[in-house]
Amino acid sequence: MVDFLILILFLTSGAITGWFCIDFLPDTILDQVFVQEGVLENLAKKADLRNLLLGFGSLFGLLAGFFFQQLRKRLIRKIRTMPTDLLISRSIGLILGLLIANLLLAPILVLPLSKGIVFARPILAILINFFFGVLGYNLAEIHGRTLLRLFNPNSTEALLIAEGILTPASAKILDSSVIIDGRINALLACGLVEGQVIVAQSVIDELQQLADSNNSDKRSKGRRGLKLLTKLRDTYGRRLVINNTRYEGEGTDQKLLKLTADTGGTLITSDFNLTQVAQVKELKTMNLSELVIALRPDVQPGQKINLKIVREGKENSQGVGYLDDGTMVVIEGAKNSIGQRLEVIITGALQTPTGRMIFGQLEKEQPPNKFKKTKEL
Repeated sequence: MVDFLILILFLTSGAITGWFCIDFLPDTILDQVFVQEGVLENLAKKADLRNLLLGFGSLFGLLAGFFFQQLRKRLIRKIRTMPTDLLISRSIGLILGLLIANLLLAPILVLPLSKGIVFARPILAILINFFFGVLGYNLAEIHGRTLLRLFNPNSTEALLIAEGILTPASAKILDSSVIIDGRINALLACGLVEGQVIVAQSVIDELQQLADSNNSDKRSKGRRGLKLLTKLRDTYGRRLVINNTRYEGEGTDQKLLKLTADTGGTLITSDFNLTQVAQVKELKTMNLSELVIALRPDVQPGQKINLKIVREGKENSQGVGYLDDGTMVVIEGAKNSIGQRLEVIITGALQTPTGRMIFGQLEKEQPPNKFKKTKEL
């Protein structure tokens, strides 16, 4: 809607400028157009010239509107990722540059100029404002943070961010899946998740809908999620922000993607499909399932581990055991050793998007087992 209004505004401004531009043309140009052929002929030529200038003004205004649209989008994206101190210093530098430019223009604008060079005055004003505005902006970018640090000289973190050694933490947008999961509380407590935590209103509505469901499982998930949000609010206070923006779209996932794009934050989810869609849209994401996989202890082929065989595998003679983190280990020749704890040699591993599977085999020379296999009741 805003982009459409920008185009209409520039198109209208260009058309009005072109329509009235003929009244400011020098007499020398008008004398070349209007010959002494009669009043009606001159009026017709003047109308044709006015329509021509109207068309050129409208076209120029439309092109300027498209250019301003792209400039506005780039500026918004840059502001969202820009540190606050740098944004303030650049804004002050731009304002001071424009102020100096207009102070210099004041005596020039009052000078009497002939009608033939009347166009030089607005062109000169534009050039001077542009030059001093860019100059103030660049000077503030280089030296503005030094001035701001004088107000808070003990802020080591601000100094490191200013020098580019540290980058400011982006906002974290929580999906309903990680809220219901509950692991986000531990990640926040141990400091793995930094920055502001944003919960969309659409996520709260989804949790409330689950809490009011007739299905006991859904009702339990919804209540658990709302309880966790209450706990996070009590623990982190103002760090937890509720975003009340009502986005258009089908489902909570589409609204979360739009919120992530608008804020430039990082979407935290455990939904594999949502992660893939966010990556296609070039949005920053953190998948808790992938994070858990990355933090699992690595095992190498040839490594020996002591493992308890808990059940049979899919294939003949296979047994299945589990590591401490829940990773499944398929062991060849362990079907008859269910219930026993044996030495297993790792032979390989298979990584999938949903988890990891490890393969192994029993050590050839096993010590005699003092405990007999217990019968299942």
